[in-house]
Amino acid sequence: MMSAVTESMTERTGRSLEEWVALVAGSGIDPLDQNAVRRWLKDVHGVRQNTQWAIADAAARDAGWVRPSVEQYIDGQFTGSRAALRPVFDAVREAALALGDDVTIEGRGTYVPFVRRRQFAAAAAASARIDLGLRLPEPPLSARLEPARAPGAATHRVRLTAVADVDDEVRVLLRAAYDQNG
Repeated sequence: MMSAVTESMTERTGRSLEEWVALVAGSGIDPLDQNAVRRWLKDVHGVRQNTQWAIADAAARDAGWVRPSVEQYIDGQFTGSRAALRPVFDAVREAALALGDDVTIEGRGTYVPFVRRRQFAAAAAASARIDLGLRLPEPPLSARLEPARAPGAATHRVRLTAVADVDDEVRVLLRAAYDQNG
């Protein structure tokens, strides 16, 4: 998706990615503060969301930032009081990856998306639980499903507090999300 954004950037914004990176560098904004860069791009230049992300990422990389690996993102989410939730996440990851060879995991700062053709599930560490977000356009009946807008592209979520919570019912719900998003 990023390549599609950058390929059409000049046409949409009047500047190439390289020109935007140079503009950010001369703006006085810290290019490593991607939130500030995105706000500036939106407020000052009217740049739209996906293009903001592409420019902010490129400006940060140009300033020396290196994107963390997926495992580094995951490790960063399970520190301190949330470290005890790592086995629950690991059980979710195992169940999601078992769905098919086409499942990938992506890195994010606050949640872990599971993607097939599009994101079908996401796990986020809350203070004392894992919220398993599921994208279910046609949700199966389950008392454990709650409507949700997060994490990720979730329409529903299941709260998990122990490895035993990642049971057959959760595997069926993961399978439904996987099947509905392929």
